[in-house]
Amino acid sequence: GRWERHRTNQLALIAGLEAMGLDLLVKNPAERLPTVTAVMIPKGIEDVRVRTQMLDEFNIEIAGGLGPLKGKIWRVGLMGYCSQKPNVLLFLAAMEKILLEMGFRAPEGAGVAAAIRNYSQVESATASAR
Repeated sequence: GRWERHRTNQLALIAGLEAMGLDLLVKNPAERLPTVTAVMIPKGIEDVRVRTQMLDEFNIEIAGGLGPLKGKIWRVGLMGYCSQKPNVLLFLAAMEKILLEMGFRAPEGAGVAAAIRNYSQVESATASAR
């Protein structure tokens, strides 16, 4: 159902973010919301500049942190239309491009590759369960 699809997309997103060397705010997977993933902004990376470039170049909107987390996290939403495999892969590719341009050392292609591996595992598990 829809909830499983959200979970699948979130796990692929998280696999991609972690493969790029990014940290998540919520360390315990059981405490994470499937609809919003909070990503720690790496040291030396400008919050607003990344969000602006994501929107201008890729038409992808991500939210910043609120209150004490302002400037410390990005909130990546996976709801409705956004929660689809092509959008998750585009997001990871776009984030990698922008971070690399800003001097963040992400292993090239690692985010998309990790997400694809994640999707493949889910798809083969689903196929063998039928």
